[in-house]
Amino acid sequence: MNELSGVAGFMKEHELLPVTAESCTAGLIAARLADVPGAGKLLDCAFVVYSPEAKVQCLQVSPETLRNHNLTSEPVACEMALGALSNSRRANVAIANTGLADGSDLDLPAGTQCFAWAFRLDGMETPVLYAETQQFSGDRVDIRESSALYALKRVRYYYERASSSQTV
Repeated sequence: MNELSGVAGFMKEHELLPVTAESCTAGLIAARLADVPGAGKLLDCAFVVYSPEAKVQCLQVSPETLRNHNLTSEPVACEMALGALSNSRRANVAIANTGLADGSDLDLPAGTQCFAWAFRLDGMETPVLYAETQQFSGDRVDIRESSALYALKRVRYYYERASSSQTV
């Protein structure tokens, strides 16, 4: 909880209000934020979109992106983040996750997780977008929990990058 409290404190200090777009983590990113006292000021809304159809309908992920890339891919995570951010008028950061918690995809190892963070900061015409892929180990629960915490911990890193690019 200490790591989470640090993330929450940073987000409050910098007036970051997230929206989440979650597939593999199935709402755990939002749930971890809700574990923190004062969570009502830490989360605007959350989208849990497991199926490809839900990603298209709820987050405007392009069917072409889904055709051209694996569901567990940075391009899909990026479109999920941008879709979530555009569906929230209040949020200024979107955190997205898509991945595998098991060996259900022969092309990707279990534990592969793709993330995206999109920031809509003052003075920026378009959101700043970052993405990365990580590998986690353990059972389904371990992978999903590790992924949710990782997604939240990286907000600070990418916010600082977005903020510094704003002043350049």
